[in-house]
Amino acid sequence: MQDRGNQRDARRRRAFEIPGGAAPAVRGRLHRPAAARDAIVLTHGAGSDATAPLLVALARAFAGRGVAALRCDLPFRQARPHGPPSPAGAARDRAGLAAALAAVRADVARGRVFLGGHSYGGRQATLLAADDPGCAAALLLLSYPLHPPGRPAAARTAHLPRLRTPALFVHGARDPFGAPDELRAALAAVPVRTALLLVDGAGHDLGGRRLADDLPARIVDAFLALAG
Repeated sequence: MQDRGNQRDARRRRAFEIPGGAAPAVRGRLHRPAAARDAIVLTHGAGSDATAPLLVALARAFAGRGVAALRCDLPFRQARPHGPPSPAGAARDRAGLAAALAAVRADVARGRVFLGGHSYGGRQATLLAADDPGCAAALLLLSYPLHPPGRPAAARTAHLPRLRTPALFVHGARDPFGAPDELRAALAAVPVRTALLLVDGAGHDLGGRRLADDLPARIVDAFLALAG
């Protein structure tokens, strides 16, 4: 039964690629269930790409709930297969997210378009949404990096009070990039609806390759409840 389910999922997935022009190229894998109206763009952290186990599991879970999901590589990852992003390239990474959202809106979704990202990808999603509140109907923020490990004074939260897009934050209770109480304090300054899904025992990768079997479904349920 599991094998047949995986085969059906593979048939629904396809490469999704739009060459760059005035905007950055869009490159990823699209999970598109039949009759999907809504869609979500999901992107990765600084050390990963669109094949990250968390993104694959979430894309499958969203597709299982009738929401198309595009797992996309940010421009920095399209430029090189390994290595972290450069601060100088952050604006282009945000432009890549905007291009992915526009492509999904044009070619995939007939309803709402959501945006989600893990760590660095989630941070860029919040920065994009702070500048353009209409870019997405809701945000899914996985392991938002409040600050570098061991450096709580170097907060990455100054833009959060400008958010006008509802957001679900999914956070590991043992994440060194921000303790749960630090995240709750940051969310108190966000003037729009937010929710926090705390993952007991998890670190920044939320489980990585040992992701809890029920976690993707829990995340999707919480996110769709927030999005309404």
